[in-house]
Amino acid sequence: MPIFVLLLGLLIAGAFAGLLAGLLGIGGGIVIVPALFTLFSVLEVDPAVRMPLAVGTSLSTIIVTATMSARSHYHRGAVDLALLRSWAPWILVGVIIGSVVARFAPQGVMLLVFATVALIVAGYMALAPEGVRLADDLPRGPVRWVIASLIGGVSSIMGIGGGTLSVPTLTLCSYPVRRAVGTGAAIGLLIAVPATVGMMAAGWGRVGLPTGSIGFVNVLGFAVLVPMTALMAPVGVRLAHRIPPRWLRRAFAAFLLLTALRMYADWFALA
Repeated sequence: MPIFVLLLGLLIAGAFAGLLAGLLGIGGGIVIVPALFTLFSVLEVDPAVRMPLAVGTSLSTIIVTATMSARSHYHRGAVDLALLRSWAPWILVGVIIGSVVARFAPQGVMLLVFATVALIVAGYMALAPEGVRLADDLPRGPVRWVIASLIGGVSSIMGIGGGTLSVPTLTLCSYPVRRAVGTGAAIGLLIAVPATVGMMAAGWGRVGLPTGSIGFVNVLGFAVLVPMTALMAPVGVRLAHRIPPRWLRRAFAAFLLLTALRMYADWFALA
């Protein structure tokens, strides 16, 4: 593949990911991981490292995207700082576990986890009645710790920001969708920083990585994706505060469904 084709693909993926990060609070990884996996497949990168490389590179870009998105939401009063403080230690626990799993899990397992979680979340966002809730507030004590750890762990395995899992979790616990989106963007930052370091360490010295990779993080991908995601995230935030909440839910569900189907197709191809 000519280098300009690769760069064009990265630019388009970065623009779309940044827009979705601000619009839906999902950190952009749900777009970037499948895009990078496809690009690495076309470039014939070693199959054993394609998925973890896509995950690690995605997580590195989320550091910038989530920072921009979370700051914009914070200025609009849509970030729950108290929740972030209570979740932070347990998110870190989950990220550490997730990084270890990502280091040793076969590529097919990571694809299956990605597709299955995306499909479950899409189904909830599309089919759950408007305003449905399971509780008037988030559970406290050990249950809250487990929720935070699961969000951190699964998100780090999938290479996504925490919004994909935290937004539906928070809305089920009676959070307004815009506040859930803003807080989800900040959770993505809490996940992305330690998870990126973990993926660098997990891939250190691995055979088959393309030039410019530090462990499971590709520096070229980071350098191209970051400017586009950072540029488009504030645009997504502005749209999020203009679009009716029900349309945010539908947009979120539609994109996750398409992504899940694509990743299942890749999984079947490997089987």
